[in-house]
Amino acid sequence: MNATLLLPDSLSLTPEGSALVAEIEAYLATLPFQARAVRPFICDYGSIAQRWNAGLPQPRLSVLDRLAHRPARPVELSVADHLRLTSRYLAEVGWVQGRLWDSAGRVCLLGAQTAVLLNGYGTPYTVSRARNQVMEVLHTTGRAVASPDVFNDAPTTRQSDVHHLLDRASARALSLGI
Repeated sequence: MNATLLLPDSLSLTPEGSALVAEIEAYLATLPFQARAVRPFICDYGSIAQRWNAGLPQPRLSVLDRLAHRPARPVELSVADHLRLTSRYLAEVGWVQGRLWDSAGRVCLLGAQTAVLLNGYGTPYTVSRARNQVMEVLHTTGRAVASPDVFNDAPTTRQSDVHHLLDRASARALSLGI
């Protein structure tokens, strides 16, 4: 039995050549995460759908973090970036009303903000300031609610309304420089 795989243009990959492939894979594994190519997800409509945290560095444990057995330092985000990331997270995992998350993994507005925080992006202070921006937008648009969660759970609210709210709050935070 021949162990040669024929490729286009008469190229072949022999068992000797597979050692080169293994060497390249080992080299790529040593590169920092940002330098590696991330394989995009292809959605049903033919466009590329990226992960919710695409373009951002992964939180990385430092030597001191490892020695102290503590989580990695969070990636610093502006309030505007946190709100955009929350919207991207909601778009990827899905949206739910009346609970923080459901068995399918969908989350509400607060659940998405919490998930972004727990994945190492931003601080509790960033989340608090982001929620303040959301409240400001809700009140300036005539929606007198006690919290963003009340807006999220209102029977008339749709997922697109939540994304629109997050976009407006992000734009407001960006205009304020936060």
